[in-house]
Amino acid sequence: MRILVDRLRPRGITKGKAGIDLCVRDLAPSMVARSAFCHDPEKWDEFKARHAGELEEKGDAVTELERSIACQVVTFVFAAKETELNNAVALKGYLESR
Repeated sequence: MRILVDRLRPRGITKGKAGIDLCVRDLAPSMVARSAFCHDPEKWDEFKARHAGELEEKGDAVTELERSIACQVVTFVFAAKETELNNAVALKGYLESR
């Protein structure tokens, strides 16, 4: 299952090529969180905490996502070029900690 976890599709990837099965744009970090982070590795922990706080406020949507992905292989699709420090990694960590 391929899930778009960002507000935008990755650049240069058509909707068909992306093969998105589910979009959870509501679980993407806010512009405030994203702007404060600016993909600065030194701000990673702060970003994860801020994003987790935002996710806590969206409990029903998070629970629905958990139900959708239960017992499935899942790929989170995101727009950032950075593969290690991005909102998909933060969301994965958040879900694993629940």
